Amino acid sequence: MKHVLLLNLHQKYEGFANGNLTKDLLKEAKTFFQGHGYEVKETTIDEGYDIAEELEKFKWADLFFVQSPVYWMGLPWLGKKYIDDIFSAGVNTTTYASDGRSRSDPSKTYGSGGLMGGKRYMLSFTYNCPESEFNNPQGFFEGMSVDEANVALHKTFQFCGAAPYPSFAVHDVYKSEFEINGVLSGLKNHLNNTL
Repeated sequence: MKHVLLLNLHQKYEGFANGNLTKDLLKEAKTFFQGHGYEVKETTIDEGYDIAEELEKFKWADLFFVQSPVYWMGLPWLGKKYIDDIFSAGVNTTTYASDGRSRSDPSKTYGSGGLMGGKRYMLSFTYNCPESEFNNPQGFFEGMSVDEANVALHKTFQFCGAAPYPSFAVHDVYKSEFEINGVLSGLKNHLNNTL
């Protein structure tokens, strides 16, 4: 059986960012994974977490599905803290053994000492900005894609040896005509077309 860890990196701001969209997306993802033969474990960082337990989940999982809002062009600070806590604590056991370089073998390069080889991850983001701001040289992100705008999280997983699946993103989440059913259908289609 395949194993997936669903990571809810939402950080709540009362009345402004309550986390309902994140929960809905993760519920849709859980339904998909369970329907496709995956065993599922979950973490919701806003509820607290135990580092040793999280490391066991990371060892167990074949796939990490990361659901996060984007606050100020990056992960919520609690999401970044979680990544720092777990990935740092996993040295020599779960996440990485070294930065990959070797004094005796110059062919070993930086970022090649990860312990997550064979594992995959998928990033799923929610944004207030419109989709038109990405992949647009005149847009706010100056031509960058969603993945390029989130390179730090990609590089964290790459440093540890995990390989990406294509990312998913929801845009204009505060727009008055935001339609949740279309968003959930979009995630389901993305998962069906990717996995």
